Amino acid sequence: MPLPIQRKDEYGYDLAYKLAGERLAGLTAADIEAQCQRCDARCETADSQQKITLPYLGRDYLITLSPIAISLKGSGENVPLRDKILILHYFTQARGTPLTGKLLAYRELPEGANYLSTFALRAIKPLLTRFSKEPERLVEAAAKVGGHQAAFGDVAVTIQAFPRVPITFVLWLGDDEFPPDGNILFDSSVPDYLSTEDINVLCEAIAWKLVRSVKD
Repeated sequence: MPLPIQRKDEYGYDLAYKLAGERLAGLTAADIEAQCQRCDARCETADSQQKITLPYLGRDYLITLSPIAISLKGSGENVPLRDKILILHYFTQARGTPLTGKLLAYRELPEGANYLSTFALRAIKPLLTRFSKEPERLVEAAAKVGGHQAAFGDVAVTIQAFPRVPITFVLWLGDDEFPPDGNILFDSSVPDYLSTEDINVLCEAIAWKLVRSVKD
């Protein structure tokens, strides 16, 4: 079940997490090993139980089974339910497709055109509002989640959301004739790891993480 984007109420998230957990619970030990290879996660067995370590936005998360739980490695910090769902979806849906190096805009993703206005409002507008007058702060913010500067637009950064999901945020600063504008680019393999709805929510989460990581 895709992560709900139109209704972010508690029930929608709880249901999505329940279904994602059931999908993971249905995998055999061999399936889990295979999925780890497909998505560049690490699997280990401790106390006769498989545990999965998966990088997400520059930090390592631990997925344990029986019962299924997701925690931030080496920290007691609470993991938002939205992030838990994204982590489970990435792990269970990964097909192991290599990165192509070909970049796509959101509207080119499956059904992306249907969500484009919502996507622009939630994921691109916060970046324009915060960084169009201070573009150097975007590079500073990206570095805090393991991102780096990229050669697109007037300023751009690439952030490794998951091991096989790099996302590039691009801003054009505008001038006397044109207002500031932005775009978000993905490797063309991204549909083999996340649904378009999940990508929408992931980009919104990253955008606000970048905005909130720099002080006024």
